[in-house]
Amino acid sequence: MIKYYILFDSYNDGFCFEKVLKQDKVKYTIVPTPRIISKCCGMSIMLKEEVLSCVHNLVNKNKLKNEGLYRVDKEVNKCEKLW
Repeated sequence: MIKYYILFDSYNDGFCFEKVLKQDKVKYTIVPTPRIISKCCGMSIMLKEEVLSCVHNLVNKNKLKNEGLYRVDKEVNKCEKLW
């Protein structure tokens, strides 16, 4: 199963990001960062593939701080940074 995660340097960056997602009514879930990519504050936002382009536009428009978007395939224990 493939999942997408946005990572953050700090909880504050994550909560600012969440505020913008809420305002634009983008569906998301706040989750602990998966161990395979745990190199941040421990909080991440999990997204569905269908909202990725919308979220990317919001990041650019609002200059949202983040450590990148990662695609994680837990079945083969692989992750890759998309941006």
